Amino acid sequence: KQPQPVPQKVLEPKAIDLLKASSQRLAAAHSMSFTAIISYESPSRLGPPLVYTTKSEVLLQRPDKLRVITPADGHPSEFYYNGKTMVAFAPAQNLAAVADAPPTVDAMLKVAFDSHGTYFPFSDVIVADPYADIADGLTQAFYIGQSHVVGGTTTDMVGIITNGVFEQIWIGAKDKLPRRARAVYLDDPAQLRHDMELSKWKLDPAVAAGAFASAKAAKAQRMPFTHPDSLAAP
Repeated sequence: KQPQPVPQKVLEPKAIDLLKASSQRLAAAHSMSFTAIISYESPSRLGPPLVYTTKSEVLLQRPDKLRVITPADGHPSEFYYNGKTMVAFAPAQNLAAVADAPPTVDAMLKVAFDSHGTYFPFSDVIVADPYADIADGLTQAFYIGQSHVVGGTTTDMVGIITNGVFEQIWIGAKDKLPRRARAVYLDDPAQLRHDMELSKWKLDPAVAAGAFASAKAAKAQRMPFTHPDSLAAP
């Protein structure tokens, strides 16, 4: 089988303008909250993939606070970051992992992933400059058209290839907020799909004092953060 030719870099101005407008809207918010429903495919014994779904309630306060509550599916989990420490709490097991963290959300996300594999699929939405994260490695960007179904509103659809990921993004035509993203890793032979729906957007909401901590997590039994790779069998 002949290898597929590498497409030339093509960045359509309309697609880039939409991505930048969405990034600017997000970056201008001092605080935000939204709901993220993540669906991802996993191989099954019968061949066709199965789909698993999680739901996360996200609260962000720039530049140094994040809370992610994931009640379902799977084991409930909570994540808190207050600019100094990050806490991963499993309420069902009453276990909490606590670690020092750098003073910005962007730096914390990198440390959390590099150190113990903690990753949030919506990371590109909450960083200080979402477009910069996309632009680093962006080789394709094109405008697809409009949808009147996704997010209960009119959205503009953009297709991109960045850092080996093919992604389709739905952006609110009026408010410029991302409503859905669908991704496939190009080097994945199974071409498994990852889907994220973003809803219940609130930009610059009032944030209650103590929103980025948990009294139950503070009293929970401590355990160390562990990278998943360290648990793999030899």
